Amino acid sequence: MSFFSIEEKVSRKLGTYQYYPVVKAVQALSGVRLLVATGVIAELGDLTRFDHPRKLMSYLGLVPSEHSSGGKRHLGAITKCGNSRARRLLVEGAHSYKHNANISKEMQLRQEGLSKEVIDMAWQAQLRLCRRYNRLMHKGKHRNVVVTAIAREMIAYIWAISREVILPVIDVKLRLARMPA
Repeated sequence: MSFFSIEEKVSRKLGTYQYYPVVKAVQALSGVRLLVATGVIAELGDLTRFDHPRKLMSYLGLVPSEHSSGGKRHLGAITKCGNSRARRLLVEGAHSYKHNANISKEMQLRQEGLSKEVIDMAWQAQLRLCRRYNRLMHKGKHRNVVVTAIAREMIAYIWAISREVILPVIDVKLRLARMPA
């Protein structure tokens, strides 16, 4: 029987993962630690396949449904199409933006070795999302609506950070598995 936590088991296996640099960079964001970052990237794969963050938001079902006729336009609840596991992880991480923006010692450790652009993007995201969370709550929006809106913007920042990371080129002839990653 193993006494290691799930985070320790995942971190041991993560070093050989193709998207490890993206997982490490995404952890610069508040609310995105090892399990959330690994889960989102494992579920979605290469985020550069989406040419705009709105397409990624739509893929995850984080966009509002729309009923339009003539001049009327009615926006409803989120569509919930796409990957529910990744959407759940993002919503879970979005709850952290109810706290004021700050850089904790733990976050400083997670940001070690990352580029200045990624760290600056993460700080801008934290400032914007904390401010947006507080503004929407002050307007009287329901907490679940606010957290979903924060998760929608959070995936856009994850998309932007993933575009800053340079992935190592993998020789397909040397891979053990012949299935595409």
